[in-house]
Amino acid sequence: MSAQCGGGEGTGDGDDGAGSPPCLLHAVAPDGTLCPDLQQARDVGRWRKVERERLIAERIALPAEMRASQTSAIARELDELVPGGAAVIVSIYWPIRAEPDLREWMRGLHERGVTVALPVAVALGQPLKFRVWHPGCALVRGLWKIPYPADGAEVTPTVVLAPLVGFDRACYRLGYGGGFFDRTLAGLASRPLVIGLGYPGAELATIYPQPHDVPMDWIVTGSGRPLERDRLAVPDR
Repeated sequence: MSAQCGGGEGTGDGDDGAGSPPCLLHAVAPDGTLCPDLQQARDVGRWRKVERERLIAERIALPAEMRASQTSAIARELDELVPGGAAVIVSIYWPIRAEPDLREWMRGLHERGVTVALPVAVALGQPLKFRVWHPGCALVRGLWKIPYPADGAEVTPTVVLAPLVGFDRACYRLGYGGGFFDRTLAGLASRPLVIGLGYPGAELATIYPQPHDVPMDWIVTGSGRPLERDRLAVPDR
């Protein structure tokens, strides 16, 4: 049985609840997103909260050697996907909670003449800003004590690398629940190339994408097979 998409509110990732997958397949739109029904959004939010906690715990428990090996493989795959040149501005991230640590790759990118930026979380509920980073630049700590350049020029990236907690094969990303990347990407005048980064074990059957979720162009896990979004099935947002 199919259902028409009606009005409603976005998901509440902070809601408590059981971790059973929500029974929502009757309300899936053609592009794979769920119809914005309030109760469904709450169900998805509760499920995401439990899955997020599980996936982060599993990631932190990975042996350091395995994380380092996967990160090296991720860097090699990024070398194939990320364009070079002075006009390219790549936003990366400062790693937290056992995320792939690409700081050495950042240095190499800078040495090749590519502008590197780090995201800045200004305040809850606000889009990210991006500041130019270079080796040795002064850093200050923002929300959640994540470092960002103290004096870097504010730029608009042409490539955004987004760390992920989970992902599905439609290239939707499960993040930390704050909505920063989705909010930021939706507000940019020109969509950059967007690549989600994580480990292979973060794959889910679906994240139950909601109307506000912005799909990645690629998912890179160091598996040797970067996952590319099917733009006909899952169009830009």
